[in-house]
Amino acid sequence: MAIAVGLIGGGKHGQRYAQHAASDVPGMRLAALSRQDHARGAEQARRLGCRYHETWRALVDDPAVDAVVVAVPPSLHPDIAAAVARARKPLLIEKPLATTGAAACEVVRVLRAAALPCLMAHTLRWNAVVEAMRARMPALGTLRAVMLNQRFEPSTLGWLDDPALSGGGIILHTGVHSFDLVRWLTGREIVRATCRTARASTLRTEDNFLATLELDGSDALVAVNGSRATTGRSGLIDVAGADGQLVADHALGYCFGVRGLERTPVPLPEPLPTVREVLRDFVRLLRDDVQPRTSLEDGARSVLVADACYRSARLGTPADVAPLSV
Repeated sequence: MAIAVGLIGGGKHGQRYAQHAASDVPGMRLAALSRQDHARGAEQARRLGCRYHETWRALVDDPAVDAVVVAVPPSLHPDIAAAVARARKPLLIEKPLATTGAAACEVVRVLRAAALPCLMAHTLRWNAVVEAMRARMPALGTLRAVMLNQRFEPSTLGWLDDPALSGGGIILHTGVHSFDLVRWLTGREIVRATCRTARASTLRTEDNFLATLELDGSDALVAVNGSRATTGRSGLIDVAGADGQLVADHALGYCFGVRGLERTPVPLPEPLPTVREVLRDFVRLLRDDVQPRTSLEDGARSVLVADACYRSARLGTPADVAPLSV
């Protein structure tokens, strides 16, 4: 019997979840959809062949829904998580986990207390380039430097520039991807951040930032940069160790090993849709208890780093990353 999932959110990112859940995830079927735009949501549900709920609460309470997938603004996550916990249903939730570190820690506490299977969708952990880099990290020797940047065109989503809904700008919404990758690739926690922000196209939230990060137990120099104000898109990762260097781009799909001025292509597997792979791992979690590569705690730690970046940018001084408190 296929797992019947209900999807909360059918917008730009939610559409990816909807299409994959409805068509190419073995063991899963899309049973219900809820979306803030009722006219579009109802039509979307009709096309996908699932029922439509005008409120996310009705979807969570639907007895025909076995598990819940959430792809909405993070300001809604705490209330949805609490409702899902009461309904005793497994949850797949998109990043960022919440708009603040304290709220993210509370989401973890509520869901862990309910002992529900949960998957935190930091989807770049399923990226083929990232997987290839992580497999080769030990060969680099002692870590010396890490640099990540993400470039995007300006967003057309109005809510992203509304702090009441978004909770913040590029630091919170895509910077968390880079913070998570720093932790995933290095195996170390981020303990301090120094950050500057700027606005180029946005009015109320930042769309550019630069952060230097300190790692627990490592002298490696780490820099993370993000911009949502360009006409190009990229996801550069540059990792240097005492015994070698890796230069890659998770968006453009390349990876090279570097020694001196010699550049050697790293063989990469066929790129796969990360959202589809996340959903397939959700099925494995629910059916076979195969633990996913991201946890709720990973999601909370990324938001705690974002908190430190915001404090640093506001005060003009380095800021410690608060400990995970659940």
